[in-house]
Amino acid sequence: MNWVSTVLAAAERAGVVRERLLAQAGIDSAELARERWPIDHITRLWRAAVHCTQDPGFGLKAGASVGPGNFNVVSYLLQSAPSLRAAISAVQRYQRLISDGGRFQVIAGTEASWVVYHPRQGELAFSPHQIEAVLAAVVAFSRWITGQPLRPRQVQFSQPRIGPNPGYRDAFGCPVAFDQAFSGVLLDNAVLDAPLPQADAQLARLHHEHAAQRLAVLREGGTLAQELRAWITASLQARVPTRAEAAQALGLSERTLARRLQAQKLSFNTLLDAARRDAALQAMAQTELALAGIGQALGYAEPAVFWRAFRRWTGCTPAQWRARLEAGRAPADAPAGALPGPADVRRPIDTRRRRRARVRAAPVSMDDDRVAPGPTPHAGASRIR
Repeated sequence: MNWVSTVLAAAERAGVVRERLLAQAGIDSAELARERWPIDHITRLWRAAVHCTQDPGFGLKAGASVGPGNFNVVSYLLQSAPSLRAAISAVQRYQRLISDGGRFQVIAGTEASWVVYHPRQGELAFSPHQIEAVLAAVVAFSRWITGQPLRPRQVQFSQPRIGPNPGYRDAFGCPVAFDQAFSGVLLDNAVLDAPLPQADAQLARLHHEHAAQRLAVLREGGTLAQELRAWITASLQARVPTRAEAAQALGLSERTLARRLQAQKLSFNTLLDAARRDAALQAMAQTELALAGIGQALGYAEPAVFWRAFRRWTGCTPAQWRARLEAGRAPADAPAGALPGPADVRRPIDTRRRRRARVRAAPVSMDDDRVAPGPTPHAGASRIR
């Protein structure tokens, strides 16, 4: 069960037996027989592990211990990938085979690219150790795949620091910033695109076929929200979709769609807003596009309305965001480039017509939604070098 076994093993190395850990989490040992756990079960397990070990660096240590045996068929895909970027793309495509608790996105730049993690929690808020473990695992896996002592240009978290500084240096070997707009790892494009010695095209095809079959089985039980999110993202390439259109596309009445979304504590407007945010952030990296045109392409009739929405998403105006993005292209620790999405390819946003919001995606999911490059560390944000 991927992260479940990783947490159990890390806790046992710290001297906490699994019976005690499961009891602390309030999870029956019979649950270990399940192929997949609910997201909240895994969150409880993380919280219990941190409580029992009393180790503020537990997440970093657990993530750094991740190896080829942790993630089933996805691990085999990574071993046969032609490049690290292709490997990350495979993770993006088959993320659900690893976990339902988050997804990855690549923000591609001219010299380096961000691998951004978007957590997807359940009823319970994620433990911050979960986020640290994921980024530590990204670096550990990258080192394992490339066979090199890879050092990212930068790592950053959207949360405060929770462990001692040496732990971050040991896990990442690069500057680490906290309280940022997103959590991610900045990797050189030269590292991402370098050919991997173990690449095997024929073996990769076999692994992709196997993974696709496993994913299809999961999708048969997929949630309404996942289907709707994918439909909205695709529809935004041409226009701003309506709830009535969404209901018709899914073969439901509008009232039934609303009722089912409400049962999942979601709404059509919430999903649409998230999709518009993702498209806007993607377009911001295309510096040739006028800011007002981006808003208009996403269905905001007045610039002021788009400005308010953008500030709500990011805490700053579109002009401030782009200025920070452009200023950060040169330094090694700044986000750069455009915003790719999941395992599909979207066209650039077209501001000349209302049939727009086309977004080009670069490879990479540890799932599906997208976030944008965050500003460089602001005043008051903590940072480790």
